[in-house]
Amino acid sequence: MKSLLIIRHAKSSWDFDFQDFDRPLNHRGENDAPAMAKRLLKKDIKIDAFVSSPAKRAFTTAALFAEVYDEKKKNIIIVPSLYEASVSDFFNAIEGFDKDCKNVALFSHNPGITAFANKLTDTKIDDMPTCAVFAVKADIKKWEDFATSKKEFWFFDYPKAHQ
Repeated sequence: MKSLLIIRHAKSSWDFDFQDFDRPLNHRGENDAPAMAKRLLKKDIKIDAFVSSPAKRAFTTAALFAEVYDEKKKNIIIVPSLYEASVSDFFNAIEGFDKDCKNVALFSHNPGITAFANKLTDTKIDDMPTCAVFAVKADIKKWEDFATSKKEFWFFDYPKAHQ
């Protein structure tokens, strides 16, 4: 059994004239990311690998999660295709995951991340809010089999769900 945590980047800043790729997190995003990571830890959810879009807001979100998990930022795996990713880009990225990794956290962007989450199980969502986690499990031994495997919805959580 393998689990995939699909995580949308935390709230980003629109305060400055940055290119989309370079937008940083805002104050709320900087607080939400470690808070959501701590929720995962409280549920005793392990993460073996952190995989991120190279965009600043996604990578920073991944780095804040990794820090809570005592993982070094340099160990975050950057997958360029996760920026402006299509559903097939997500599946292609997952095929490349190390077979020894049981639980992977994948950080990316809307609209692709919502479309991808909705392709996985019968559980559908209208939108992945910032810093949301959509989690699924798949009864597979190798990530190459993820796309064609039956996936089971595990949980969906986001920062404002507990306010």
